[in-house]
Amino acid sequence: MYVLIRKVKEQHGWLGNISPFPVEFEGKLYRTTEALFQALRFSDEEVIEAIREEKSPMAAKFVAKRYKKQMVVEPLSDDDVKNMGVCLKLKLEQHPELRDRLLATGDAVIVEDCSKRKRGSGLFWGAALEEGVWEGTKMLGKLWMELRDEARCSQRMAA
Repeated sequence: MYVLIRKVKEQHGWLGNISPFPVEFEGKLYRTTEALFQALRFSDEEVIEAIREEKSPMAAKFVAKRYKKQMVVEPLSDDDVKNMGVCLKLKLEQHPELRDRLLATGDAVIVEDCSKRKRGSGLFWGAALEEGVWEGTKMLGKLWMELRDEARCSQRMAA
């Protein structure tokens, strides 16, 4: 069984980085985990603020792309994956209702469905359905599944 991350308004859209769940990091509020994730790729405070101030997650992403040469964290690197993990963990911690929703996914494989998008990094963070098989690294889903396992472990220890 699969849990698919597609559009924000769909059942599991909250798992996506563009879903409207603000997160606080180092005393500053980011409108979405996408904005924080993009900001974590930089050390220049002006670039970080330009990303943080954008109202839409896609606009934040485009600001990051505009300053790509100033990135200190290479996209799709181990550090990039660690940063994504930090973003997702903050989202869960700061929006406790999401923990129950994550646990409710059971043992389903979580996949960001990138079937309708250009390939590129989509097949790293997500996957595309090709002839009945999910092709891609599915890194976003793997990070969510790790957090789900941690939440289960915490739940058992609290019981």
